[in-house]
Amino acid sequence: MTRGVLGLLLCLSLTALAGRPGETPSWRGTKVNPKDGLTYLWIQPGTFQMGCSTGDSECSGNEKPAHPVTITKGFWMGQTEVTQAAYQRVMGKNPSHFGVDDQLPVESVTWGEANAYCKELGMRLPTEAEWEYAARAGSTASRYGDLDVIAWSNQNSWRQTHGVGQKQPNAWKLYDMLGNVWEWVADWYDRDYYSQSPLQDPSGPSLGRYRVVRGASFGDSWRDLRVSSRHREEPGSGFALRGFRCAGGVP
Repeated sequence: MTRGVLGLLLCLSLTALAGRPGETPSWRGTKVNPKDGLTYLWIQPGTFQMGCSTGDSECSGNEKPAHPVTITKGFWMGQTEVTQAAYQRVMGKNPSHFGVDDQLPVESVTWGEANAYCKELGMRLPTEAEWEYAARAGSTASRYGDLDVIAWSNQNSWRQTHGVGQKQPNAWKLYDMLGNVWEWVADWYDRDYYSQSPLQDPSGPSLGRYRVVRGASFGDSWRDLRVSSRHREEPGSGFALRGFRCAGGVP
């Protein structure tokens, strides 16, 4: 039996156990992490189509080919982007460009700072696959709702961040998965990674120069505010367009 056939059978068997693309997983509830005071939602394992959404004419080459991915283990994920108040509480500082407001997402953080924060919680940055799986929340479309209703973009943000959780969440009650600030994820960036991505729990290349950011920001147009859109950034750069959220286990 060829590797391709084995992989297809494995993917189909896991899909039967974990749920089909477009199917909303069962609800397991929420937890508050006592270390940062933020709410985390349980994301059940499942299979989805990662990359360029069917019918999406705005996809870049790095979003192709679309391919099935199975997330084999459930995980907790921040319901919102990490706020300035939470970052101050955990790290004892606030690097944000946009003033001091407890409910604004923290920004101007490097990948290393975001990673260090999550480690302080006993958590981690989500993988790129986990991030897109969570953002889609069972949807196969390029966005999980009307853009003006779900996201802060350059069309409605007045060129600044806004308090987390003000827009409509996706089907799994995650807020601001599109817009407000770009979100650092764990993976190194490789433009052609999708052509060799594992079928299960891909974690990205082992090495690289850039890290991946997802979700776009208040300063971006509708073309970037799509669940499959992926960009590269120097991990040591910390601009006002970038924040993050944590995933993994909640202590």
